[in-house]
Amino acid sequence: MIEVKGLSKKYNKELAVENLDLFVDKGEIAVLVGPNGAGKSTTIKAIAGLLNYEGEILLDSCDNKGVEAKSLLGYIPEMPSPFPLLTIEEHLHYIAKAYGIKDYKDYMEELLKLFNLDDKRDKLGGELSKGMQQKLSICCAILHKPKIILFDEPMIGLDPMAIKEVKRMMKELRDQGASLLVSTHLLDSMEDLWDRILIMKKGKVIFSKSRNELSEGEKLEEIFFEVMEE
Repeated sequence: MIEVKGLSKKYNKELAVENLDLFVDKGEIAVLVGPNGAGKSTTIKAIAGLLNYEGEILLDSCDNKGVEAKSLLGYIPEMPSPFPLLTIEEHLHYIAKAYGIKDYKDYMEELLKLFNLDDKRDKLGGELSKGMQQKLSICCAILHKPKIILFDEPMIGLDPMAIKEVKRMMKELRDQGASLLVSTHLLDSMEDLWDRILIMKKGKVIFSKSRNELSEGEKLEEIFFEVMEE
């Protein structure tokens, strides 16, 4: 699970996130939405341990900057940045070595086939299109089978078939007990997936409800616009 308590982050003197509390349970897909500049990406990066901040962030009750927490975490950034001189396959071998996993090759092949990268495994990172970079980023993030996965705009740049596979993969990860936090503007893409909606505005979570707490059949877009208009 993901627990964020009193998270605050400043850039120079500007407060990007202010005293934010957030919770994502095991086996839950939480969708983090809000206008541009609301603090979504800052929140995701803080949870991933990439920023200095004030407050407390726990991943399965472990401090998010510790080795144990990092071993549980997968992170798909908004802007993937592969190593330009490593091939697709070499990226995955590198990730496996970094996490100390040995019996990964069957799963690696499964991921490469899933995202139609198996016949492109020898392409260098610097040669990849935006969509292929995104696919590689997702493969690298889940190769070690993390219990907590952070997605920052995961669908951007993907073709329809890849989007379908990402959604199927999200469902499988949730059903296996993983906690997923997905920041996105493409609300339609998450309509049949979400378990919790978290709406941010001006650095704060102003609305947090599970699907079960809301009226049956309410759509993400409807909820978002109702809350923002209020």
